[in-house]
Amino acid sequence: MAAPGCCSLSAAFQEYLQHLALQDFPCGLGSWNKSCLSGRRSPRRVQPGQEEAVLDEETPGALLELLRDQHSPWALSQHCSPQDQLLKEMAVLAPELVHGSKVYQVLKSLRMVDKGVEEVDEGVLQFQQLEELILSANQISRITSANLPRTLKVLELCCNTVGDLEDLCSQPPPELQHLGLGHNRLCGPSQDKFLTEDFWPNLISLDLSFNNLTDLLGLVSQLSSLQKLRILVLRGNPLAFIPTYRGFLMDSLPKLSILDDIYIGPDERQQFHGLARQPELSRSEARVVVTVGEMKGVPDPSALQQLDVDSEAPVITCSYFVTYEFAEGEELEDESNTEATKTHWSSMVTMLDVDSSAQDTRETKNQQDPAAMEEPKARSAKVFATPGKPWADTIDCSYTKEHIAKDLVGLKSYLAAGTIVSVVEEKVLSWPVDVDPEENSVMNKKERQDSTKPPASRDKKKKQQQQPPRELRSDPPILSTLGTTRVTLEALLATEDLVATVCDFGVLITEKPPESPVPEEKDEKKSKDKSKKPKAEGKGKNKDTAELEEGQELQPVPLTVQFQMQLLRWPLAVGAQSQESEAVAVEKTE
Repeated sequence: MAAPGCCSLSAAFQEYLQHLALQDFPCGLGSWNKSCLSGRRSPRRVQPGQEEAVLDEETPGALLELLRDQHSPWALSQHCSPQDQLLKEMAVLAPELVHGSKVYQVLKSLRMVDKGVEEVDEGVLQFQQLEELILSANQISRITSANLPRTLKVLELCCNTVGDLEDLCSQPPPELQHLGLGHNRLCGPSQDKFLTEDFWPNLISLDLSFNNLTDLLGLVSQLSSLQKLRILVLRGNPLAFIPTYRGFLMDSLPKLSILDDIYIGPDERQQFHGLARQPELSRSEARVVVTVGEMKGVPDPSALQQLDVDSEAPVITCSYFVTYEFAEGEELEDESNTEATKTHWSSMVTMLDVDSSAQDTRETKNQQDPAAMEEPKARSAKVFATPGKPWADTIDCSYTKEHIAKDLVGLKSYLAAGTIVSVVEEKVLSWPVDVDPEENSVMNKKERQDSTKPPASRDKKKKQQQQPPRELRSDPPILSTLGTTRVTLEALLATEDLVATVCDFGVLITEKPPESPVPEEKDEKKSKDKSKKPKAEGKGKNKDTAELEEGQELQPVPLTVQFQMQLLRWPLAVGAQSQESEAVAVEKTE
């Protein structure tokens, strides 16, 4: 019996039959159907305005045409399923077969998708010939196998909330050939023990995609008992991130023909021959390489620094870097980071709140990106940054970093949510070391005193003050985010191993540079001088051409960054691992 307040499969099926209206014209056992026996005719059930259309009896062929003709008011919807069409046509050609409980004895396939079903109740046993049961996109968390028809060959439970297979395996249908459990809540290794030949002796196809299975070695040891298994889908599980995932499965399950909807050819199987005998290569960890390429569209900071040489303004130095989020885990040393870079960023640990174990990459605690702070985090992530580069029309970040993720479930959540990429400007103000507010006041007093002295003594004083450039003192860096965007990484959950994109942050609107009064006066004089010149000097360029060239020069360029993330697969990951081991050995030797 179904639990109170729970939508059972039987109740949903009855509601579905009422929606189809199998007893209404032109279907059912009405007087309009000549094929019906006189003793089994039901009272005339016609709708207002249909009296003339149903006064005479019609042949089943004529009634069937009313369902198939698109111009008929009783035509089937273009979006109706093959099951809807079958039942409607059966209600015309043989209406007695879908009358009452007899419909349970006719159906061999039942498709109840997105009907709000929460429980497979014992009423399903009325389907005495049912071979295919599709229950995708419902709210089923548990299935009691005793309520499933023994004739069942296909059971599809995709997109439900199944988290435990114990009830399903208590009395499973012995002839089941396909079991679909994709997009559910199965977590290993507690569920692996239910995927053996003891429960599914005739299983040919198994879909476990997009669950939270993590134990590749344990799962394979159980699946190897399924002698008839030919089709297996495991993509979207955390264990699919393991570099040797596909090769290890192929070599461990030699009878497998299709893995993750991709045919296994003899050449591919030969490539991974012998991998099953090396389980140490299938450790539960993933290797991910992040690459940041060229950055374009950064406004020229020198345009905002139109200051006189003799002014007392500080020296402004700007550098730019890219930050991105990655799931918490281990990370390998980046060869592109030099010792000078490490030392520079190590001095900024306090201000940036950089983790001590990742100073070379300026790993932060996610405090530099306001937009990222506003996004809800479904997983724990850290922020990494490329080394700072000075301004250029095209800034080549040349950044490559390999991450090792041992928390595969956390990596899956991270990839499903995507990563946040930001462009950050670092501005440093540098002042002369011997200039401070007190010293400035003393210097100003001396200047006022010197102004009262004769010109000869003032010139002598100036010569004494001509000294080499002073040492500069730098203020703490000022960080500002120029742009932030989210990069979608869901393709890495399926069959893709690489996501490459160009992050477009749009055109940056910069403030106009301050203009001092002295240059303005010079410009006014120059413009007056130009106006006095004869017009013959301007014959070299057309006015429209000059305006066009000026417009082209001022055309804004959007801020863009090349970003890519790659999941390393065997043998690439093995090569990277061997290179890492060789580097460690060389360091020890030195």
